[in-house]
Amino acid sequence: TSVLTDYRFNGIKNIKKKMDYELTDQKYWHDYIQNIDTTFGFIEAHDSILTCNKDRSNLRLYKKVAQKYTLQQEYNAFTGKAKGDKRREGDLKTPLGIYDITKKISKLDSFYGPLAFVTSYPNIYDTYRGKNGSGIWIHGLPIEQERDDYTRGCIAINNDNLVCLDKEININSTLLIINEKKTTKNVDKKVLASLLSDLYKWRYSWIYNDVDTYLAFYSPEFIRADGMNFERFIKYKTRIFAKNEEKEIIFTNINVIPYPSQENTFQITF
Repeated sequence: TSVLTDYRFNGIKNIKKKMDYELTDQKYWHDYIQNIDTTFGFIEAHDSILTCNKDRSNLRLYKKVAQKYTLQQEYNAFTGKAKGDKRREGDLKTPLGIYDITKKISKLDSFYGPLAFVTSYPNIYDTYRGKNGSGIWIHGLPIEQERDDYTRGCIAINNDNLVCLDKEININSTLLIINEKKTTKNVDKKVLASLLSDLYKWRYSWIYNDVDTYLAFYSPEFIRADGMNFERFIKYKTRIFAKNEEKEIIFTNINVIPYPSQENTFQITF
């Protein structure tokens, strides 16, 4: 009734602002995610998760079944000859990180087996940290040639398993998490609720042109993807917010995932 009365006197704009503010409440998010599977974090955009444990040399497929991520298959895997996180082209290391599968290749050299999945390495965080290189795939084993028991940085599995994996996943809704050891599981819901609350506080300040609160979310070391540093970013956003424009911002397909090998670091995408 109070909402209806508010609408009667003040219109939808006032109610919308109140509801936008409610979305910043940590309690809302804590209640919202109580019955959601947070095995790998808060994930809205992916039905399948591939985890690679470099130490154990395995690749695991988890699929969302009845809203729970369930282990479907485990494959023996070859990874890079050198240990550690990939830093540069040719270092023979498999990267540690979170990656999308960007496409499937069916016509390729027989050395890579019947097909290959191309990953999004280097992602934006890799680039920010100065990592380079490319061509990190999930592929098969040589059909005609001999091979070593390691790769130049890719993840390689048995050809029959690769064909099976191809049938099991939709590459547009599959995420790859590569870790040196075991992938983090059962992420603390309080931490996730706090991060989701902050995400929506950032959104609220953006919608309602609160430039000081908005900029407080950024580190002085922030560099935008196009190379814009924090000082230039402040001037740019201050000029934009001064226009006091009305805007609609809706987030969908939100993912909040602990980043491999980086303590207290999360990848948030939407």
